[in-house]
Amino acid sequence: MEEENETLTTDFTLLGLFPNMKYVSILIYIIILIYLAAVIGNFILLLLIWMDLRLHTPMYFLLSQLSLIDLALISSTVPKMMVNFFSGRKDITIVACGTQMFFFFTLGGAECILLTLMAYDQYVAVCNPLRYAVIINHEVCLQMVIVSWTGGILVSTVHTSYTMNLPICSSREIHHFFCEMPAIMKISCKDTSTYEVVVFVMGIAFIIIPFGFIMSSYTFIFLTVLHMKSPQGRNKALATCSSHLTVVSFYLGPCVYMYMTPGSSHSPDQEQVVSVFCTVLTPMLNPLIYSLRNKDVVGAFQKVLRKHLASKWKT
Repeated sequence: MEEENETLTTDFTLLGLFPNMKYVSILIYIIILIYLAAVIGNFILLLLIWMDLRLHTPMYFLLSQLSLIDLALISSTVPKMMVNFFSGRKDITIVACGTQMFFFFTLGGAECILLTLMAYDQYVAVCNPLRYAVIINHEVCLQMVIVSWTGGILVSTVHTSYTMNLPICSSREIHHFFCEMPAIMKISCKDTSTYEVVVFVMGIAFIIIPFGFIMSSYTFIFLTVLHMKSPQGRNKALATCSSHLTVVSFYLGPCVYMYMTPGSSHSPDQEQVVSVFCTVLTPMLNPLIYSLRNKDVVGAFQKVLRKHLASKWKT
């Protein structure tokens, strides 16, 4: 197809969530409830970590960063989807589309790196507890956060720059509810097979290698836990580690499907299902996973609740 027919100045059209679905409004309302639950859950977790001195530790500092990323990640896609649905407008400017994609990839990349570093934190806490305070100090925690955000920004800059400069020769309709890279690559009149290899290589760097580090860390952790004499210490370590592994599988699993398999191997609807799971469900589930099985977080919540009830009783 000739590239001279391309148009570079018009807006894109977001077809929205499952445009051919009959009762999509029901799904939209469910996603709104999930969005509210994600915002409230992550906000409460951030508040508890900030208010309770017992949670002022490296592990919970990193967990607070994960909550911030989750809040920003779900807010980078769902509000725009809701505005488009209720207003009936489906257009999005090139600048807004590029901005949305940039933040999406920045947050996604940062989360991949942060999950890896959180696994390392767990490894040091369980396998080398006597030196934990020396190895994972405040300065190291800040460096971990900086590395996470820097890595996310770098990968986002590459993907956004390439995707937003692709020539679009015919329809500018994006079969998605937000500006997702694979969806835009599908409407380009340029052969993107070479860049798909680049995406695959980046997937190895940001998904497979981190997953390998995470699994290596937890292999050593489980071997150490097996030799623990204290049942209480063993159960606490297993609960914390299982929570983290659950979050990792929920997040990295869909990423492998989306970015490490050929775009032609899955349909637009399949891509949307994976995107909903990754960008909507996971940010809502993360605070639940980390809090329900974490006695420190549950204890902090009960403490705040008792203080609030006591103050209301006095007044």
